[in-house]
Amino acid sequence: MEIGQNIYFASDFHLGAYVDDDQPLVREKKIVAWLDSIMDDCAELYLLGDVFDFWFEYRHVVPKGYVRLLGKLADFADRGIPIHIFTGNHDVWMFGYFTEQFNAQIHRSPVLREWSGKRFLIGHGDGLGPGDHGYKFIKRVFTNRLAQRLFAAMHPSFGVRLARFFSRTSRKATGDKDQTFLGDKEYLIQYCKTYLQMEHIDYFIFGHRHLRIDEQVGERSRYINLGEWFSGTPYAVFNGEQLELLDYQPT
Repeated sequence: MEIGQNIYFASDFHLGAYVDDDQPLVREKKIVAWLDSIMDDCAELYLLGDVFDFWFEYRHVVPKGYVRLLGKLADFADRGIPIHIFTGNHDVWMFGYFTEQFNAQIHRSPVLREWSGKRFLIGHGDGLGPGDHGYKFIKRVFTNRLAQRLFAAMHPSFGVRLARFFSRTSRKATGDKDQTFLGDKEYLIQYCKTYLQMEHIDYFIFGHRHLRIDEQVGERSRYINLGEWFSGTPYAVFNGEQLELLDYQPT
């Protein structure tokens, strides 16, 4: 089956999380409707992390639910559309399930891509740039093999409950900070500008920040943050000539 020409990017669905009046099932249906709307002209799909508010793959168990999203990803895979999934800070514990089921490539750090002569640096965005040493320490713990084995030793019912409790606690502690643009103090803007001292990138595309950002970071370089799907439906698309940051508008 022939696939399309556009490259699509989205991030921070946080499926499973209840935020304000936003319900996980309603959000999941919006995501699936968006995926359905882009399938015919999609050449590659990039999901830039925190697809789930919590995800852990036990040896024989994965978190229940998300059947609509998983079914739609299976449709993409059956059409031969490459799927790229980045681990975020909420779903860092992805291992082999998505590769086995959808032939998805799992990325744990930013990747370089080049299309039509344009260079892209793509990643979730957590742990990059200066500062945030507390989170960087926690990330090292979360990615430690021994810590993962200890968590896997818990019964899934307890482990999932515990992880979701910490996720809610973290979200409450963050509060409205995610809605404030910090200008040049944005750590990912600082990261992009530092990176440009080493080599040229046309588009930096990240998630994690929960704020839609389209910022010039060099003479010919843009930083795009994809935002989140609690309060909107943001995504980016590259059509071979230009990159646009858009909102999905159901018809």
